[in-house]
Amino acid sequence: MKLKAAKRARIARVRRIQHTLAAADATRAETHANMLETSAERLLQLRQSMSVGSGKSDGASLASLSELAMRLDNARIGLTDAIASARANATHHADMRLEARRRQESADKLGTRSAQALADFLERNAIVGHRRKTRSTLGDKR
Repeated sequence: MKLKAAKRARIARVRRIQHTLAAADATRAETHANMLETSAERLLQLRQSMSVGSGKSDGASLASLSELAMRLDNARIGLTDAIASARANATHHADMRLEARRRQESADKLGTRSAQALADFLERNAIVGHRRKTRSTLGDKR
């Protein structure tokens, strides 16, 4: 009975650790997705802030400005697949965290029931006492 309670307590500890790891992974994935989205927004803001100044300008500066604008657009467009993948990864890790939480709660309930059953078992055995059964060496039957 004690071994069963100890095993269930160990399972509860493992499930708690698994949930902690899953929560850390989910947070890391969410942070990565948010970072990519922030980068895409900054690229868009930088692209929108680029403008040709008023007054005279030569063709080389216009060409370099348009080249830079095109590269910023390509970088932002290239991030869309990475953002979608990061969002899917974050969703997957959030689901894994919820599943780990369910398993943890189930193990905690099992551990609580096991501890209660062990306490009941020990209480029942304490009432019986610690009488030692001995055989009579004289042949008496008890």
